[in-house]
Amino acid sequence: MSIHEGHRSRTRERFFQDGLDGFSEIEALELLLYYAIPRQDTNPLAHRLLDHFGNLDYVLGASEQELCEVPGVSKHTAALIMLVRQMTRRGEISRTANIKTIASVEEAAAFLVPRFHGEADEKLILLCLDCQMRITHCEVINHGVVNSVLFDLRKIVETALKRRADTVILAHNHPNGPLLASREDDDATSALYRALDTVHILLYDHLIVFKDQYISYRQSGAMDLFRYTL
Repeated sequence: MSIHEGHRSRTRERFFQDGLDGFSEIEALELLLYYAIPRQDTNPLAHRLLDHFGNLDYVLGASEQELCEVPGVSKHTAALIMLVRQMTRRGEISRTANIKTIASVEEAAAFLVPRFHGEADEKLILLCLDCQMRITHCEVINHGVVNSVLFDLRKIVETALKRRADTVILAHNHPNGPLLASREDDDATSALYRALDTVHILLYDHLIVFKDQYISYRQSGAMDLFRYTL
Protein backbone atom coordinates (compact mmCIF):
# COMPACT_ATOMS: atom_id res chain seq x y z
CA MET A 1 0.00 0.00 0.00
CA SER A 2 1.40 3.44 -0.98
CA ILE A 3 1.67 6.38 1.40
CA HIS A 4 -1.31 8.07 -0.32
CA GLU A 5 -3.44 4.93 -0.21
CA GLY A 6 -2.73 4.49 3.49
CA HIS A 7 -3.62 8.10 4.21
CA ARG A 8 -6.85 7.83 2.21
CA SER A 9 -7.83 4.64 3.99
CA ARG A 10 -7.27 6.20 7.41
CA THR A 11 -9.18 9.34 6.43
CA ARG A 12 -12.16 7.35 5.17
CA GLU A 13 -12.25 5.24 8.35
CA ARG A 14 -12.14 8.41 10.42
CA PHE A 15 -15.10 9.75 8.43
CA PHE A 16 -17.10 6.52 8.83
CA GLN A 17 -16.54 6.55 12.58
CA ASP A 18 -17.04 10.23 13.40
CA GLY A 19 -18.46 12.00 10.33
CA LEU A 20 -17.08 15.36 9.26
CA ASP A 21 -17.41 17.12 12.62
CA GLY A 22 -13.75 16.72 13.48
CA PHE A 23 -12.48 17.57 9.99
CA SER A 24 -11.10 20.94 8.98
CA GLU A 25 -12.39 22.47 5.73
CA ILE A 26 -9.15 21.39 4.02
CA GLU A 27 -9.55 17.80 5.23
CA ALA A 28 -13.23 17.63 4.23
CA LEU A 29 -12.50 18.92 0.74
CA GLU A 30 -9.48 16.65 0.41
CA LEU A 31 -11.73 13.67 1.23
CA LEU A 32 -14.31 14.71 -1.37
CA LEU A 33 -11.62 15.07 -4.03
CA TYR A 34 -10.53 11.44 -3.49
CA TYR A 35 -13.55 10.41 -5.57
CA ALA A 36 -12.60 12.61 -8.52
CA ILE A 37 -8.82 12.16 -8.41
CA PRO A 38 -8.06 8.52 -7.57
CA ARG A 39 -4.25 8.41 -7.53
CA GLN A 40 -2.91 11.79 -6.53
CA ASP A 41 -2.45 13.73 -3.32
CA THR A 42 -5.55 15.93 -3.23
CA ASN A 43 -4.35 18.15 -0.39
CA PRO A 44 -2.63 20.75 -2.65
CA LEU A 45 -5.77 21.11 -4.79
CA ALA A 46 -7.96 21.44 -1.69
CA HIS A 47 -5.71 24.29 -0.56
CA ARG A 48 -5.87 25.97 -3.97
CA LEU A 49 -9.65 25.78 -4.04
CA LEU A 50 -10.04 27.25 -0.56
CA ASP A 51 -7.46 29.94 -1.24
CA HIS A 52 -9.27 30.86 -4.47
CA PHE A 53 -12.86 30.92 -3.12
CA GLY A 54 -12.27 31.80 0.52
CA ASN A 55 -14.28 29.07 2.26
CA LEU A 56 -15.90 25.69 1.68
CA ASP A 57 -19.37 27.14 1.15
CA TYR A 58 -18.16 29.22 -1.80
CA VAL A 59 -16.30 26.22 -3.24
CA LEU A 60 -19.44 24.08 -3.17
CA GLY A 61 -21.55 26.89 -4.65
CA ALA A 62 -19.19 27.70 -7.52
CA SER A 63 -20.10 27.16 -11.17
CA GLU A 64 -18.26 24.84 -13.56
CA GLN A 65 -16.53 27.80 -15.19
CA GLU A 66 -15.40 29.23 -11.85
CA LEU A 67 -14.12 25.87 -10.60
CA CYS A 68 -12.23 25.10 -13.79
CA GLU A 69 -10.35 28.38 -13.46
CA VAL A 70 -8.46 26.81 -10.54
CA PRO A 71 -5.37 24.90 -11.77
CA GLY A 72 -5.87 21.17 -11.44
CA VAL A 73 -9.67 21.21 -11.57
CA SER A 74 -11.04 19.18 -14.47
CA LYS A 75 -14.65 19.04 -15.62
CA HIS A 76 -14.89 15.68 -13.87
CA THR A 77 -13.76 17.25 -10.60
CA ALA A 78 -16.05 20.26 -11.08
CA ALA A 79 -19.02 17.93 -11.65
CA LEU A 80 -18.38 16.12 -8.38
CA ILE A 81 -18.08 19.35 -6.38
CA MET A 82 -21.25 20.80 -7.93
CA LEU A 83 -23.12 17.55 -7.37
CA VAL A 84 -22.73 17.81 -3.59
CA ARG A 85 -24.71 21.05 -3.28
CA GLN A 86 -27.30 20.11 -5.87
CA MET A 87 -27.94 16.66 -4.41
CA THR A 88 -28.48 18.30 -1.02
CA ARG A 89 -31.02 20.64 -2.63
CA ARG A 90 -32.80 17.72 -4.26
CA GLY A 91 -32.97 15.99 -0.90
CA GLU A 92 -34.52 19.10 0.66
CA ILE A 93 -37.04 19.36 -2.18
CA SER A 94 -38.01 15.70 -1.81
CA ARG A 95 -39.30 16.49 1.69
CA THR A 96 -41.96 18.73 0.13
CA ALA A 97 -43.53 15.95 -1.94
CA ASN A 98 -46.46 15.63 0.46
CA ILE A 99 -47.42 19.30 0.07
CA LYS A 100 -50.24 19.24 -2.47
CA THR A 101 -52.16 22.39 -1.55
CA ILE A 102 -51.20 25.82 -0.26
CA ALA A 103 -53.42 27.12 2.52
CA SER A 104 -51.08 29.68 4.06
CA VAL A 105 -47.91 31.67 3.60
CA GLU A 106 -46.16 29.17 5.86
CA GLU A 107 -47.09 26.28 3.56
CA ALA A 108 -45.95 28.26 0.51
CA ALA A 109 -42.60 28.86 2.21
CA ALA A 110 -42.28 25.20 3.24
CA PHE A 111 -42.69 24.24 -0.42
CA LEU A 112 -40.58 26.96 -2.04
CA VAL A 113 -37.69 27.79 0.30
CA PRO A 114 -35.94 24.38 -0.12
CA ARG A 115 -35.75 25.03 -3.86
CA PHE A 116 -33.19 27.77 -3.19
CA HIS A 117 -30.98 25.72 -0.89
CA GLY A 118 -27.33 26.56 -1.52
CA GLU A 119 -28.12 28.57 -4.65
CA ALA A 120 -25.28 30.98 -5.42
CA ASP A 121 -27.17 32.98 -8.07
CA GLU A 122 -30.57 34.59 -8.06
CA LYS A 123 -33.41 32.38 -9.21
CA LEU A 124 -37.05 33.22 -9.89
CA ILE A 125 -39.69 30.51 -9.34
CA LEU A 126 -43.36 30.54 -10.28
CA LEU A 127 -45.80 28.30 -8.41
CA CYS A 128 -49.17 27.75 -10.13
CA LEU A 129 -52.34 26.82 -8.22
CA ASP A 130 -55.90 25.96 -9.24
CA CYS A 131 -59.08 27.45 -7.79
CA GLN A 132 -58.80 25.17 -4.75
CA MET A 133 -55.18 26.21 -4.13
CA ARG A 134 -53.88 22.85 -5.29
CA ILE A 135 -50.38 22.89 -6.78
CA THR A 136 -50.51 22.30 -10.53
CA HIS A 137 -47.06 23.45 -11.66
CA CYS A 138 -43.76 24.81 -10.36
CA GLU A 139 -41.16 26.26 -12.71
CA VAL A 140 -37.90 28.21 -12.63
CA ILE A 141 -38.72 31.25 -14.74
CA ASN A 142 -35.30 32.84 -14.73
CA HIS A 143 -31.83 32.14 -13.38
CA GLY A 144 -29.41 35.05 -13.23
CA VAL A 145 -26.15 36.16 -11.74
CA VAL A 146 -26.01 37.43 -8.18
CA ASN A 147 -28.58 40.19 -7.52
CA SER A 148 -29.64 40.52 -11.16
CA VAL A 149 -32.47 38.07 -11.83
CA LEU A 150 -34.90 39.60 -14.31
CA PHE A 151 -38.66 39.62 -13.83
CA ASP A 152 -39.90 38.60 -17.28
CA LEU A 153 -43.51 39.66 -16.85
CA ARG A 154 -44.60 38.33 -20.22
CA LYS A 155 -43.10 34.90 -19.57
CA ILE A 156 -44.69 34.72 -16.12
CA VAL A 157 -48.14 35.62 -17.45
CA GLU A 158 -47.82 33.27 -20.42
CA THR A 159 -46.73 30.41 -18.16
CA ALA A 160 -49.61 31.03 -15.76
CA LEU A 161 -52.10 31.04 -18.65
CA LYS A 162 -50.58 27.94 -20.22
CA ARG A 163 -50.87 26.09 -16.91
CA ARG A 164 -54.43 27.40 -16.44
CA ALA A 165 -53.57 28.83 -13.06
CA ASP A 166 -56.18 30.63 -11.00
CA THR A 167 -53.58 31.79 -8.48
CA VAL A 168 -49.80 32.05 -8.55
CA ILE A 169 -47.05 32.59 -6.02
CA LEU A 170 -43.71 34.11 -6.96
CA ALA A 171 -40.44 33.51 -5.13
CA HIS A 172 -36.88 34.63 -5.67
CA ASN A 173 -33.73 34.62 -3.58
CA HIS A 174 -31.15 37.13 -2.45
CA PRO A 175 -28.12 34.80 -2.25
CA ASN A 176 -25.93 37.26 -0.36
CA GLY A 177 -28.71 39.10 1.42
CA PRO A 178 -30.16 41.26 2.68
CA LEU A 179 -33.51 39.73 3.57
CA LEU A 180 -35.28 42.86 2.42
CA ALA A 181 -37.40 43.79 -0.57
CA SER A 182 -35.65 46.28 -2.83
CA ARG A 183 -37.37 49.11 -4.70
CA GLU A 184 -36.92 47.03 -7.86
CA ASP A 185 -38.63 44.07 -6.16
CA ASP A 186 -41.57 46.28 -5.14
CA ASP A 187 -41.95 47.76 -8.62
CA ALA A 188 -41.75 44.37 -10.34
CA THR A 189 -44.26 42.80 -7.94
CA SER A 190 -46.71 45.66 -8.43
CA ALA A 191 -46.39 45.43 -12.22
CA LEU A 192 -46.87 41.67 -12.14
CA TYR A 193 -49.93 41.97 -9.89
CA ARG A 194 -51.54 44.32 -12.41
CA ALA A 195 -50.54 42.20 -15.42
CA LEU A 196 -51.98 39.03 -13.91
CA ASP A 197 -55.14 40.80 -12.82
CA THR A 198 -55.89 41.71 -16.44
CA VAL A 199 -56.15 37.97 -17.22
CA HIS A 200 -58.03 37.22 -13.98
CA ILE A 201 -55.18 35.46 -12.20
CA LEU A 202 -54.39 36.32 -8.58
CA LEU A 203 -50.84 36.92 -7.41
CA TYR A 204 -51.26 35.46 -3.93
CA ASP A 205 -47.78 36.24 -2.65
CA HIS A 206 -44.17 37.00 -3.46
CA LEU A 207 -41.53 35.46 -1.21
CA ILE A 208 -37.96 36.69 -0.96
CA VAL A 209 -35.57 34.04 0.33
CA PHE A 210 -32.18 34.28 2.02
CA LYS A 211 -30.69 30.94 3.10
CA ASP A 212 -33.48 29.23 5.09
CA GLN A 213 -35.32 32.47 5.91
CA TYR A 214 -37.92 34.37 3.94
CA ILE A 215 -40.11 37.44 3.92
CA SER A 216 -43.59 37.58 2.45
CA TYR A 217 -45.33 40.43 0.66
CA ARG A 218 -48.66 39.03 1.86
CA GLN A 219 -47.60 38.97 5.50
CA SER A 220 -46.29 42.52 5.21
CA GLY A 221 -49.66 43.73 3.87
CA ALA A 222 -48.20 44.80 0.53
CA MET A 223 -50.47 42.51 -1.50
CA ASP A 224 -53.53 44.35 -0.16
CA LEU A 225 -51.91 47.65 -1.12
CA PHE A 226 -51.43 46.44 -4.70
CA ARG A 227 -55.09 45.42 -4.85
CA TYR A 228 -56.32 48.78 -3.60
CA THR A 229 -54.21 50.67 -6.14
CA LEU A 230 -55.53 48.83 -9.23
